Order: sequence, then C-alpha cells, then structure tokens
Amino acid sequence: MSFETLLNSLSPQVIGSLKRAIELGKWPDGRVLTDEQRRRCGQAVSAWEQRNLPPESRTGFVPPKESPCAPRPTDERKLTWV
Repeated sequence: MSFETLLNSLSPQVIGSLKRAIELGKWPDGRVLTDEQRRRCGQAVSAWEQRNLPPESRTGFVPPKESPCAPRPTDERKLTWV
C-alpha cells in the first residue's frame, strides 16, 4: 500500500487514535510504540491534517503574535481642542 493510498483511507477517528497512541506511547492494546512507529504515525497525522484541516485546527498550530512594530489600525477621528 502506498502512502497516498493510506492517507486516502484514513478517517478522523483513525487519526484521533493515532494521535492518542503518539501521546501515550502505546497502542490501545497496551503494546509500546517503537520509535519508528511513532515517527510514521506522526508523519501520517501531519500529512492527513495538512490535506483535511485548516491551519488553525492542525496539531501544533501557534497563532501568530502581533508584533510591536506592526502597523496598528488608526482611529480616523481627530482630536480638536475647544
């Protein structure tokens, strides 16, 4: 089975199971993930999320911070002294 075929066959439930296995370091039946299995699961999750989720919903997404140097919206009203 090719990687493309595998990605096309994954469902959100399977991705959730893979993510959980990566987090815990073991499969649902209690067997420990090898380093190779953890790496491949991570690749599959990352590739699936890249194809199927918007950036803000992907694992590891960090919203951009506003830079202190970035232009800020200006208030168009001008102050006048009375």
